[in-house]
Amino acid sequence: MSYRKRTALALATAVAGSVVLITAPAAQASVVDVNYNCKTPIGAKSAVSPIDIKAVKSGSSYNVTMSFQKGVSSSPVALGAGAMNPSALINLGGADKGAIAVKGPANTAEIPANSPIKISDLSGTYVPKANGKVTLTAGVLTIKALGTVTTCTASNSPGPSLELDVTGAAGSGGSTSGGSGGSTGGGAPASLPKTGPLDSAVALGTLGGTVVLVGAAGVLWLTRRNQRA
Repeated sequence: MSYRKRTALALATAVAGSVVLITAPAAQASVVDVNYNCKTPIGAKSAVSPIDIKAVKSGSSYNVTMSFQKGVSSSPVALGAGAMNPSALINLGGADKGAIAVKGPANTAEIPANSPIKISDLSGTYVPKANGKVTLTAGVLTIKALGTVTTCTASNSPGPSLELDVTGAAGSGGSTSGGSGGSTGGGAPASLPKTGPLDSAVALGTLGGTVVLVGAAGVLWLTRRNQRA
């Protein structure tokens, strides 16, 4: 192989490698089977549902969606449209701690009795407080229907459904917003020490109004005096 061909091949390989690095995803997702144990009004039930969690960055936060691929509970009576309201927690791990609250719309169609309850997609907002790799794992699922509450918890210690590579977190030591105390403009300061009546913003405003009134009265008195002269 000639020198020119070897050089072209090396350059093409380097460019391809650069493209891979630039387009590398900042998140790793996987569908995880979650074994839910549910405490229902008629006793304990269990079911396994694959859980998929996605996150789309929006400014300094993420729009998170949690999807259930199978039903996780059932009802002994039919649930009419709008009778069932689901919500859940997504547990954070790795660089960040806590949980994300997600919820979904009520069922749009009737759910027959003793049939698996299909959970609609649940959504919420995640505002990172730390930089680094953050894992998102399915947490407690809550189903409210016909005045009852069913709570489902994972019994198989599922792994994370999503791992995010978080950068620029809001709570990682960034600057806080607020007015500047060194301004020399005509606006009033944001806060004043209140050591006495004249130190408050109200007292200062009244004092300023009095000065204006006295100045106007002085001008009026001088004008009348000139007219008399």
